[in-house]
Amino acid sequence: MKSIFSVLILIVLLFCSCRSTKSVPETKTVAAQPREQAVPYEKYSDASTWIIGYFELSRLSLEPHAEWFIKGMDNYSGNQQVLDTLKGISTDGVSIKIVLGTWCPDSRREVPRFVKILKEINFPAAGVKFIGVDNMKFSPVDNYNALGIERVPTFIFYKNNIETGRIIENPTTSLEQDMVNILARNEKH
Repeated sequence: MKSIFSVLILIVLLFCSCRSTKSVPETKTVAAQPREQAVPYEKYSDASTWIIGYFELSRLSLEPHAEWFIKGMDNYSGNQQVLDTLKGISTDGVSIKIVLGTWCPDSRREVPRFVKILKEINFPAAGVKFIGVDNMKFSPVDNYNALGIERVPTFIFYKNNIETGRIIENPTTSLEQDMVNILARNEKH
């Protein structure tokens, strides 16, 4: 009986988190929809809406993603004192990879916030790469497996092309404080 209960809990967890291992439905290319069209929440689980592989930030400003991305950026206001500290830390030689699933609620919550912070500290756009994954956390990107992605979103920080820290799925303190902690360590090296 105990093992049946354990199996049921495991099944529920697999279907409710961004760590899903569901099989990947066939993907289709979908033309961007006009911004006025609202896309139901359930639409994000449809593989035809997922962004897979490397992509430009501007893709998140197109439907169906604009709805959550723009709202998420507009509604987030970080801790100004921490943001001021962050602005004072050098980002020379720093680059960031953002691995996300547009199907994932955690990605839809944290990525807009992270992008807003990057804009507020004037982080160079050229230093940020976006990688979209499917619900198995796979992306057709060269050397993708070397990234070791188990949860999304994952924000990977590099200093002179050497990984120096990660924020995985949810920040420990806050996105901006976790960024201060990682980038302050980078400054010492």
